[in-house]
Amino acid sequence: MSSLSEIVQTRDVRQLGINPNHWYVVARSNEVTSKPLGITIWHYAIALYRDSQGQVHALEDRCPHRQVKLSHGQVINDELECAYHGWRFNHQGECAAVPYLAANQKLPNCTIRRYLVKEQDGFIWLYLGKEEPKVEPLGLPEWEHLNYIATVSVINCQAHYSYLIENLMDMYHGHLHQDLQAWAEATLQDIDENDHRVDAHYQAQSYYKIDKIWSISQLFFPALRRLHPEPLDVSYIYPHWMSTLGKDFKIYCLLCPISETQTKAYLIHFTSLNAFWRLHKLPVWFRRFVKDSLFGAAQKLLDGLVVQDVKMIEEEQQAYLQNPERRNYELNRALVSVQRLMKNQVEKSEINY
Repeated sequence: MSSLSEIVQTRDVRQLGINPNHWYVVARSNEVTSKPLGITIWHYAIALYRDSQGQVHALEDRCPHRQVKLSHGQVINDELECAYHGWRFNHQGECAAVPYLAANQKLPNCTIRRYLVKEQDGFIWLYLGKEEPKVEPLGLPEWEHLNYIATVSVINCQAHYSYLIENLMDMYHGHLHQDLQAWAEATLQDIDENDHRVDAHYQAQSYYKIDKIWSISQLFFPALRRLHPEPLDVSYIYPHWMSTLGKDFKIYCLLCPISETQTKAYLIHFTSLNAFWRLHKLPVWFRRFVKDSLFGAAQKLLDGLVVQDVKMIEEEQQAYLQNPERRNYELNRALVSVQRLMKNQVEKSEINY
């Protein structure tokens, strides 16, 4: 009989599930209010909402009475009320009230699953696993740091998450982006990997250098850009992705895999202001004003990159669905390491379960 390891190693990466024992990003903080928000992560339907204290809760998006979505309802006295019959559930997932309960009747002994959530760095992180978390959310230390300007773009693609990760780890695909790309002439130098991350180190030519007060204008005027050598490091820190281009730019991609053919992700681009030492001497309130005012400065650039990448990723998925036996000819050895990590993480979760 084949071992589980052998089965996993021969398994098609385009059909892999996920390791639930990690923190995934399911929403931005400002998306979650007292009005329930229904989301899906790897076939799990979940309802998110805030209570009167601003605390975020996550419950299985299913009323056990008639199996309809609780996210259609509303929050009453910090309890999630079903829109169909008005049954209410507390944040532990316990039935707390039924409006037409007779005096001689007890509350139904039914519960729905409660998920662990954390609100951190502008996002809602959710833990799918049933065991106690042994890891922390990846986190975005630049989110609140006054020296970094953020831009957020949402990725919605009809494709398996592996296609998105491989796209992000393969810096040779900058050929696709033409005027939108931040780098050129990427060359893979080295790869480091262990059981939870792959770090690919490239050397590239960067178009941007943020060292003058007018430097931010390079994001809007291509004629101002000048190529210069910079290290380009990309990391798959399961299940998310991170990249740095020199000292000026850092990008995160926070994943929310939905199904075998659908992936949502948040792409967060940070531009560093660390080179402007005079700015750091100004009052904090003013630096906060600058940070907030420039939020989204790279939106057009980032959204343009996403549109181009998603088109290619979805074509890859469709080609696979039409002929899953057709072989790809891959030359970037970083992607071999990435696929190995994906398979090992799924193997690990199946052993634990």
